[in-house]
Amino acid sequence: MSLTLAREEVPVPVALRLFLPETWTGDPARCARARVPAAAMTARTKGEIALAEIDRVRAAGVRFEIALADAGYGASAEFRHGLDERRLAWAVGIPRNQKVYGTSVRLIPPTGRKRRPVPDEEPREAEAVLAERPWRRIAWRRGTKGALAARFAATRVRVGDGPTFANSRHLPGEEAWRSSGERKYYLSNLPPKTSLRALAAAIKARWVCEQAHQQLKQELGLSHFEGRSWTGLHRHALMTCIAFAYLQHLRLAAHRQARLGKNAAPRSRTAPFAELARRAPRHHRPTVRALRPTHAMSAL
Repeated sequence: MSLTLAREEVPVPVALRLFLPETWTGDPARCARARVPAAAMTARTKGEIALAEIDRVRAAGVRFEIALADAGYGASAEFRHGLDERRLAWAVGIPRNQKVYGTSVRLIPPTGRKRRPVPDEEPREAEAVLAERPWRRIAWRRGTKGALAARFAATRVRVGDGPTFANSRHLPGEEAWRSSGERKYYLSNLPPKTSLRALAAAIKARWVCEQAHQQLKQELGLSHFEGRSWTGLHRHALMTCIAFAYLQHLRLAAHRQARLGKNAAPRSRTAPFAELARRAPRHHRPTVRALRPTHAMSAL
């Protein structure tokens, strides 16, 4: 599970935590051989780990405008409710068959042997609901090759994530946005007056976080660890995050110098890290700087 802060095109990983399936947490001897701490032997979902890490970084003073996550997290009602309990704005991916209701759905009081109220309409899949909506081409920002655009549709819905009432069907939960682009589906608790363009920009802001995770794995060797211990893996992950932050510092310094006209600019703010590493000085004084307020936090 990775947690990344991002502002515009500048991502910075702030947490990497290993998810252990129940086949591991239920085998103390196996965990002991890998030197897994006792506190980590309790089975936790990825969503629970992500919420714990969000609490940790917020306690450290980190602030952000919106929490973003892919469908691996967004499909969990518990994760979304956890973000609501923390009073966070969020936009998360969901599966296309996520059940939803219209905003006008009403609960009919129970009668006879019925113990729960029932909705006055049947839940529908998000894909079917959005297929009936008008789709618009939206450009959410400009990239190196021009405007980034795609077709989007959005509507307000009530999510079918409340208690079950019959045949494993769920009662409606809180009202929320459903939005789709490139056959991907999303759910957000942004205010009802949020424009489609702002909604699309929020959803697409996670791209830079995904890029950071890809660079960690491919360019900085995060996925190359071949050890067998919990401590070794997390030390390796920490070193890749430190390397990422240092190279990000070099990238931003080069960009600032280019804007001031002192030195030649790199071709792009997203120059490969390998190229930045070759430019790095052999001896560099450590620099500690406070991070500026960030716009988004993403869990992957």
